[in-house]
Amino acid sequence: YLARREHGVEELRRKLLRKGHRPELVDEILAGLAREGLLSERRFVESFVAARRRRGEGPLRIQASLRQRGVDDALIAEHLDSAGEIWRSVVRETWQKRFRGELPRDYRERARQARFLLQRGFTMEQVTRVLGGSDEWD
Repeated sequence: YLARREHGVEELRRKLLRKGHRPELVDEILAGLAREGLLSERRFVESFVAARRRRGEGPLRIQASLRQRGVDDALIAEHLDSAGEIWRSVVRETWQKRFRGELPRDYRERARQARFLLQRGFTMEQVTRVLGGSDEWD
């Protein structure tokens, strides 16, 4: 599994248990991999966030995905600053790719564009700023 991509400890544990391996053996192997530096939760979170950001996903959706994979909230927060400057460009690029940079002309279109961005995991503040056409970010 690790030859293909980075995995979180809990994610890899679940996969190995599903294959029918004994829990005590799985825990021993995971501890050994972590000691040797072959399994790193931090590296997993960094690569996961970067990959999902490139796909146009927002911080809320990425956070939910990491939680499902058993990653600690403190580690998620460390790598996923939802108010960070990087999200400004991600939400804008995602919006432009989907809507060709056309600001909504009426309430219905605005709601449709907002729904799309919210489902992608961006915060309401990020969505409001991109749809308002504002370049000002705190």
